[in-house]
This record gives sequence, C-alpha cells and structure tokens, in this order.
Amino acid sequence: MHRNTIAFVIVAAIAGFIAGFWLANSINRSALNSLNSQKTPATSANSASLPPNADSDLTADELTSKIVEADKNPTNFGYQKDLGTALYRYAAMKQDKDLLTEAVRILERASSTNAKDFEVLVALGNARFDIGFAKKDTSEYQKARDIYAKALEIKPADADVQTDLGLTYFLQEPAAYDKAAAELQRVSDSNPKHQRSLQFLVQVLVRQNKLADAEKALAKLKAIDPANSAVAELTSQISEAKSGVK
Repeated sequence: MHRNTIAFVIVAAIAGFIAGFWLANSINRSALNSLNSQKTPATSANSASLPPNADSDLTADELTSKIVEADKNPTNFGYQKDLGTALYRYAAMKQDKDLLTEAVRILERASSTNAKDFEVLVALGNARFDIGFAKKDTSEYQKARDIYAKALEIKPADADVQTDLGLTYFLQEPAAYDKAAAELQRVSDSNPKHQRSLQFLVQVLVRQNKLADAEKALAKLKAIDPANSAVAELTSQISEAKSGVK
C-alpha cells in the first residue's frame, strides 16, 4: 500500500470518517457508559446492572458476566443488539481483538433474530471491517461488503454505509481501485456535499494515477469546506504523485 494511505486513513478516522479498530482515541467513553448501564434481560435471575465505573476500565469479570447473560438469553433481540453494539465500540476503544470477535458473535445472533435491523447490520459490518483492517484479511472485507449491501437494501441512500463499502475495496490487499472509485463516485454523485466520499475518492484517483480527476474531486471538497483538515494531506499526495514520489 502507498506509504501515505495508512497515515491518511488514520487521520480520517480520527476525524470521524470511519470506525477504525486501531483508532481508540476517535471513540469517546460512551461505549463504556453504555456497557455499564446495559441492563440484564428481564428473564434473567440476575437483574443487576454493571457498577457505574465510567471513569475506569471494565474488568474481565464484568465483561464476561454481560456476555454470559447474552448467551443465556439468545432470543432477547434488544439485549443482543444493545450489548453487541456496545461491546463493538468498547472493543474498538480498547483495541481488543478477542472482544471484537465476541461482539461479532453477539451481533450475528441479533441479526439472525431480526435480519432487517439497520443498526445491527451497520455495527456488524463495521466490526467485520475493523477485523479486516487489523488482520489485513481480505475475506473479512468481503464479509463487511455483504453486510453493508444488506444494510443498503434497507436504507439505499445512506452515504456513510456506501462510503464504507467503497473503502473495503480500497483497503483490501490487493486493492480493487476501480471498484472503490465506482462506489465512492456513486456516493458523491448522489450526495454532492458528502465530504467523506470525496476525501477517499481523491486518494483512490491518486492511486489510479488519474491526477486530473483527483484534482477536480479535491476542488469540489475545497468548495464544500475550505477548512477541511484533509485538504492539506490530499494536496500533498497529489503533488507527490506528480513528482513521482512513491
């Protein structure tokens, strides 16, 4: 991958562009608060919530107790959804691969109960995306794509999900730049002011050596938001590509 790609993805994710498993600082402590406040299912003999320790890490026992409750109540969709989503966010915040895998398992169970829940699909797709990013695993990106496609069947106009779908092609190894460009261009065409898609479209076009098109996309981004923090890095990438820097 181009030496600037990962650096820019990190900058982008910190700014809130993608979830990014390795980008703990981009995720606030609401994930921890969510886990702490998550109630156990009404059918459970243990009705106590986790202690309100929002200013400290959750212990392994606290996490395990919530996961055990989910496993005891597999048909409680609301609990599976809420806990799976909170675990995903907490796993990303803590950069915990094992916990991320647990989140996927619970979210998959939630999705098997209600296959049309958009939020579950997005969280599950994001978790698969992050596993792919962490492990450089193209098969995980494919799983993320399949899940994002299902989410887009429910909300076809969701620009963020479609952008993330495009990014799976961009970040996989080897990258599929043509497919990434097509997805990101589709988002930009239908949502001309969507900055995320434009930011990554510029990067893809640079990698394709379509520098004139990259400059046009960057000009659109500047017109939308001249103060966008990605502009300087994107400008640098185009300049380096023109000068032949690898």
